Amino acid sequence: MDVTVHVPTSLREFSAGQPRVTLGMSETTTLQDVLGCLHRTNPGVVERVLDEQGTVRPHVNLFVNGENVRLGQGLQTQVEANAEVWIIPAVSGG
Repeated sequence: MDVTVHVPTSLREFSAGQPRVTLGMSETTTLQDVLGCLHRTNPGVVERVLDEQGTVRPHVNLFVNGENVRLGQGLQTQVEANAEVWIIPAVSGG
């Protein structure tokens, strides 16, 4: 099954400039598995999404099919075929 990961502009240097990366995943997978695959195919993206303990950095939001994973199962969120994963850096300013 394919999963599409939308890469923000600030991380596209790690995805060969591509705004989307399509990953082939097994039929049963979690967001953590998707990020593991993304790390193998596009090193650098996940290191900026997850901290050294493997948790989502405070300034990054992850969405699976429009649902914020912080409000649900986090990295254990189930990811289905043709899902879209969005990496959204937090925006701040004054």
